[in-house]
Amino acid sequence: MWIYEKKLQYPVRVSKCDPRMAKFLIEQYGGADGELAAALRYMNQRYSIPGKIIGLLTDISTEELAHLEMIATMVYKLTKDATPQQLEQAGLGAHYVNHDSALFYENAGGVPFTAAYIQAKGDPIADLYEDIAAEEKARATYQWLINMTDDVDLMDSLKFLREREIVHSQRFREAVEILKEDREYKKVY
Repeated sequence: MWIYEKKLQYPVRVSKCDPRMAKFLIEQYGGADGELAAALRYMNQRYSIPGKIIGLLTDISTEELAHLEMIATMVYKLTKDATPQQLEQAGLGAHYVNHDSALFYENAGGVPFTAAYIQAKGDPIADLYEDIAAEEKARATYQWLINMTDDVDLMDSLKFLREREIVHSQRFREAVEILKEDREYKKVY
């Protein structure tokens, strides 16, 4: 079903070691509005949505996995040369003690990922509005991350991710309109 290309969706460059920024980026790795939650949410919802929308959810969920890979690459590059002392100063001491430099699905506060982040109501319109909200929250988070760095290389990748969230939100809005016009959907709901 999927074809994996051994390259990132968009290049990830960082200009310096910055464990503080890596800590913030972990929010988009394992946080409630992060890429893992989005990928799992959309992949799950595709089983209770009319056929016209299944492909959209599949496409966006797999793109979210590509975004997850980009975030992981950013975190790795921002911390690869960090000392344990630098990690501790950045608020990553507990992470280092538990995971060394391994990534772990948690938010920026260190709270582990939970399935409670993944919403699915079973009503296609309700789920699509949830998806629109999720994309807008991710867009806002990317903007805040951009505001937290002075690394122009990192900003470039974050701006790409922010723009993709806007596109996803627009596609979900279009899907709502498609369902509202669909006679088969109207019969069921």
